[in-house]
Amino acid sequence: MSNIDFATVVKQEEANLRREYPTADDIPSCWRLFDEFLSCNGVRMQMTSLYRYGHMSECSQKYEDFKFCMSIKSSHPEEKRDAWIHRRAVWWAHRRLGKSSEDVWDVRTEPLPIQPLSEAVNMQTAGPVVM
Repeated sequence: MSNIDFATVVKQEEANLRREYPTADDIPSCWRLFDEFLSCNGVRMQMTSLYRYGHMSECSQKYEDFKFCMSIKSSHPEEKRDAWIHRRAVWWAHRRLGKSSEDVWDVRTEPLPIQPLSEAVNMQTAGPVVM
């Protein structure tokens, strides 16, 4: 993936998002984005994040999305759609080209050797070694 430049990835993501948001009515409204921001800051979401990840939920991206929506609110609907698609495409491009959990694991080039069933059964019935 490193041989693809950022501009190419943004164009690919814009093409995907244009299919996902075919009309200006399909992009999320500012009210919806504000609601997502508020729910992110809610007690339940924060406790869930604390339990799952060990830290409070980060809601700054949701707030930035809401602010961006408010900044383009008076634009023509097609301009709003284009601006929203470009912003989300840049976000997805950063995610695609950035580090992820897949960077930790090495892809296997050959399958693991299969241990015969008889050997596995013999190892289980042998029992623990007592000293």
